[in-house]
Amino acid sequence: MELMKKNIPYIIIAALVGAGVLAQNLFNAPPKLLPTATVTSTVQPTGTPTVAAPVGQCAYTWAYHNAEELGAMIDEGMRDLNPAASGNASFYGEDCVYPDGTSTFGAMETDFYVRIPVDDLTNEDTLGEWLSQVLQVVLEFPTELIQGKYGFVEFWFEKSASEQLVVRVPIQQYMDGTHGITGAALFRMFYVEP
Repeated sequence: MELMKKNIPYIIIAALVGAGVLAQNLFNAPPKLLPTATVTSTVQPTGTPTVAAPVGQCAYTWAYHNAEELGAMIDEGMRDLNPAASGNASFYGEDCVYPDGTSTFGAMETDFYVRIPVDDLTNEDTLGEWLSQVLQVVLEFPTELIQGKYGFVEFWFEKSASEQLVVRVPIQQYMDGTHGITGAALFRMFYVEP
């Protein structure tokens, strides 16, 4: 009996060490590998030749890519509305970067940016009319040029280099919820005071 009393602390210590090792193995499981990406073919609407992506693991990073064709279209559309206005477009998504430095891009949405000179940053009717006119231009673009989903149009109303007003309009929200609203009412739907 005396021998058993002397061994109890050692039995407890052994049990605790065993439980600790078990817990460490459970909570520090080896990291899961990223899925392997294999691209067998790629179709691009422009007819340019494509190169198969490298095989293996890749790391994903958020990325913007210039949407050249849409950028030229929105810029031309803006200059038709006002020769001093301008626009561009980009695709937002993820780059899958491989260990050799190459990458593939997956677009999640298409975004537009416009710069419009104005005389008055407080005239909500005029600003709202700009929102309506520009969004109508964007919605006339062929949908096959939109990668991912519709993103937003970011309006930069500029009175001077130091006086600007920025309004971001989610395109799908505009399509779903405006139903003929224009002018100041449209402006107030999307303007968020800083």
